[in-house]
Amino acid sequence: MAAQIRLTVLDQSPIHPVETAPGCANAGQMSIALAKACDPLGYHRYWVAEHHNSPQFAGPSPEILVASIASATTRMRVGSGGVMLSHYSPYKVAEVFNMLAALFPDRIDLGIGRAPGGDMLASSAMAWPGPPLDPGHYPAQAATLKGLLEGNLPADHPWSALHISPTIDTPPQLWMLGSGGGSAALAGQLGMNLALARFISPDHCHPGIFEAHDRGWQDAGHTGKPKRMLAIAGFCADTLEEARLLAGTAVYRKMMMQAGGQDGLLSPEAVQDQRKRFSPSEEATYRHIESGYTIGAPAQCRDEIETLATAFGTDEIAVVTVTHDFGARVKSYELLAA
Repeated sequence: MAAQIRLTVLDQSPIHPVETAPGCANAGQMSIALAKACDPLGYHRYWVAEHHNSPQFAGPSPEILVASIASATTRMRVGSGGVMLSHYSPYKVAEVFNMLAALFPDRIDLGIGRAPGGDMLASSAMAWPGPPLDPGHYPAQAATLKGLLEGNLPADHPWSALHISPTIDTPPQLWMLGSGGGSAALAGQLGMNLALARFISPDHCHPGIFEAHDRGWQDAGHTGKPKRMLAIAGFCADTLEEARLLAGTAVYRKMMMQAGGQDGLLSPEAVQDQRKRFSPSEEATYRHIESGYTIGAPAQCRDEIETLATAFGTDEIAVVTVTHDFGARVKSYELLAA
């Protein structure tokens, strides 16, 4: 792989069968085990996601995983990809990540997102006894969070006198997650770095989104050059056939999610069994989703990652790999790094 491209792990904490992860009793411990395996491999960052009320993903509290993973690793930056800000007070998020940055100097990233990371039932439970927050508040929340962490809220802001403890020299690196132009422009306006989630919607993810981020950054008068990262779904195995089989778990999961279902993750063999009963249109949907993922042997994955990095004008690619088997997931990241 070209030396200038940095690889990052984006961990959604998928719920693997424990028998595929010796020494781990649950998905949280598997995230720590994966991070420890990836730390010496050259990965630049390790980010964890936030999901609620999910039978597939087990990461409801990224700040706890960030602390645990940063404690268990020494080299990678560690962060959230991301904190779903609509559920939280910007002040509390600022306090939590400021403390993390104090404990692990110059290693903590705070990525935030607009999505709820779960269904309406989870959102209502998170917001109780009030209603879920209107998404329209997100720009103000993000701006307030940044102002609190940087200590530069306007003097007339009601919270300008708040102090974030402890006092540190380097705050967490701020990122915004996006899959469209709206979040990109907002991130640029606020002076935040941008992580573009191609794995969510490859059909609607294009380089122009990064250009919207650049325009927002320049129009707001920010100096320097923002960081930007492209997040892809990637599956690497010894052969293309093995990689396609491995990716079947994630392809089928997304297909079922689009149809309104949310069951546990199926094994690759179970997915192939389901495909035998697909209608022609279902098979076409499966193949279309699969085409949006980076799947193959190491050389194939390397070539596609380099092509995507060039097309999107970025030097950092984050890879999310959702598999049924934990060992196969670790191997995929090992092969990619090599």
